[in-house]
Amino acid sequence: MVKTRSVLPHAALTLAVLVGAAYLARYHWPVIQTGTDRLAVADHGWLFVAAVATGGTWVCSALAQQGAVTRPLPTGRLVAAQFAASAANHVLPAGLGAGAVNLRFLTRCGLPVARSATALGVKATAGAVARALLIAVLATACPGVLRLPGVSVTAVAVSGAVAATAVVLLRGPLRRAVRAVLADVRAVHGIPARAAALWGGSLAFAALHATVVVAVAQALELPLSPARVALAYLAASSAAVLLPTPGGIGSLDAALVLALTLTGAPGVAAASVVLGYRLLTVWLPLVPGLVVLAVLARRRVL
Repeated sequence: MVKTRSVLPHAALTLAVLVGAAYLARYHWPVIQTGTDRLAVADHGWLFVAAVATGGTWVCSALAQQGAVTRPLPTGRLVAAQFAASAANHVLPAGLGAGAVNLRFLTRCGLPVARSATALGVKATAGAVARALLIAVLATACPGVLRLPGVSVTAVAVSGAVAATAVVLLRGPLRRAVRAVLADVRAVHGIPARAAALWGGSLAFAALHATVVVAVAQALELPLSPARVALAYLAASSAAVLLPTPGGIGSLDAALVLALTLTGAPGVAAASVVLGYRLLTVWLPLVPGLVVLAVLARRRVL
C-alpha cells in the first residue's frame, strides 16, 4: 500500500509532463513546420555541424556544473539532468526551470540545499563572465560592430567602495552566509580539475551556442562573417537576459534578429537564421527533454 502511494505521485507527474509536451508541440506546430521547411533546403552539412554543437551544449553544461562542486557527480545522470533542465527552462521564465531541476538533482546527490544553491550561483556567474570574455575578444576582432558603453575609473572605484562597505557592514546570518559562499568558491578553485571544468565548460557552452547560430547562418548562406554572427548572438543573448521570458523565447528572438540586421544581414534571412537556431535548440529537443525530465523524476533522480 505504501509503495502504491509513493508511485502514484510520480506516475501523475509523468502523465502531466507528457500531456504538457504534447500540448506545446501542437500549439507551436506552425513554427516547427515552417522552420523545418526552411531548413529542408539549406546546406545539410552545416546543419549537421549545428546539430552536433547543440548536443555538445548539454555536455558542456554538465561539465560546468561538475566544476561548481567539489563532490563527484554521476556523469550519465548529470548530462541527462542538463538535457531535462534545458527543456524545463523553456517552460518557466528567467532560468527558473533549469535552476529548479539542477537544485533538485544536486540535493538528490547528497549536497545540502545551501551548497547546491551556491553551486548554481557559481555556475551562473562563470557563464556570465565567459560570455563577456567572448564578447570582448570578438568585439576586438570585429572593430566597429559593437559599441561598448564607456565606464569611467571613478565609477569603478565608487562601485568597489560601495561593495566593500556592504561586506564590512554585514552582520549575523547574512554575513555567515556570504562567508560560506566564499568558502565554497575557494574550495572549488582549490581543485585544479574542478576549476578547469567550471571555466572550460562555461566557455565551451557559450561558444557552442554561438557555433549553432554560425552554422545555421552558413547553411542558409547569410552574407555575414562567422565572427560577426557569433558576436551578434552573444550580444543579443546577454541583452535578452534582462527580459524574463521562458528560455528567452521572444526576447532572444527579437534581440538576435535585430542584432543580425544591424550587423548587415537582410531582415528575412536574419529571421530564418533565428528560426533555424530555435528549431535545433528548443523545439526539436523540447518533447524528448520533457520525457527525460519525467523519467528522471519517476526514478527519483530529481
